[in-house]
Amino acid sequence: MKVLGKGEYYGTMQSEYKIDGIVLSEYDYLIARTDWHYHENPYLMYVLAGNLYDVNKKEKTNCSTGSLLLHNWQEPHLNAKDSSYARGFHIEFESSWFDNRKLDIKLWEGSQHIEHPKLHHLLAKLYAEFKIQDAYSQLSIETLLFQMCENIGNDPSIDNTEEPTWIHRLKEILHHDTESINLQSLSHQLGVHPGHISRAVPKYLSTTLGDYIRQLKIKKAIPLLLSPQLSYADITYDCGFADQSHFIRTFRTYLGMTPKQYRSKILRC
Repeated sequence: MKVLGKGEYYGTMQSEYKIDGIVLSEYDYLIARTDWHYHENPYLMYVLAGNLYDVNKKEKTNCSTGSLLLHNWQEPHLNAKDSSYARGFHIEFESSWFDNRKLDIKLWEGSQHIEHPKLHHLLAKLYAEFKIQDAYSQLSIETLLFQMCENIGNDPSIDNTEEPTWIHRLKEILHHDTESINLQSLSHQLGVHPGHISRAVPKYLSTTLGDYIRQLKIKKAIPLLLSPQLSYADITYDCGFADQSHFIRTFRTYLGMTPKQYRSKILRC
């Protein structure tokens, strides 16, 4: 089986940025299907464009634009494209990076499809710094990586066997429909008392229900902003905001910049 070393991926590298123990890279994925392989180091993969499948020994995951995956080191898998063009952003960690910062590398065991919107927000900021690569990018990237590790460690959806089964169903509902959500409808769909939902959500989603829904809308907006052909009005509508001013305010709350400022950072290079 093929082993990919530090910074190696299938495809054509468009850009790479290395700091102590970390490799950030952007690749165009060109071949229809890779060989079975594994990587020496754990890494995050964010699908910037296109659609592909990630296949390991346990499951086949559909990865559309905006998908975020955590891959364990030495986890055999293959990738297959489901579109003519695909592109991805990687953040790869050497074990020394965890050791030097006294971080628990066990948090990264197993491969996961990461859905929590807060981690997507941090990833979006990391990608912007990767594109900028100015005198302050290294400091920003290191800070954001610490935050990402902390949030992966605190995310109950990552390898948590104590999570009630209805929480998984709740996430599915929220990720596919936030337009007509209310506590009574959720209670009816889940078969769980509204009071129990209210008490459990902060524990298992790490925030309130309303805030989680707003985070999901911004998570959906991030990959749309990567497409310059989409207007801000289109993105506002697609993400379920009442108007552009509401979209701009909410985006700034979570990413610290307006959608226009973010798009300018990632598309100017």
